[in-house]
Amino acid sequence: LLLITTIKEFEKNVKDLLVHSGVSVFSYTAVKGYKAEGKEASADNWFASDVTESNSLMFMAFVEEDRIDHIYTKVSTFNTKQEFQSKVHVATLNIEKSI
Repeated sequence: LLLITTIKEFEKNVKDLLVHSGVSVFSYTAVKGYKAEGKEASADNWFASDVTESNSLMFMAFVEEDRIDHIYTKVSTFNTKQEFQSKVHVATLNIEKSI
């Protein structure tokens, strides 16, 4: 299972990356991203002024194992070329059984 999170502004880039990596079927949904800017936990901060909220997306796809490294390389290359502070994040989970 491939999981990718990114800001809304990178939606087209991630879709293109997936399609050009041979992933023709995937799902995605809108999510709220949060980033605590300060050292204190947001639960301890009554006014939450040090927390940044962003409109983000989460992509999910069942991907064949032989495509995973290629996708990681493409995401890494994309991230190194970005001037934005936000990056595309990717993770994989092994699925033991599915229907």
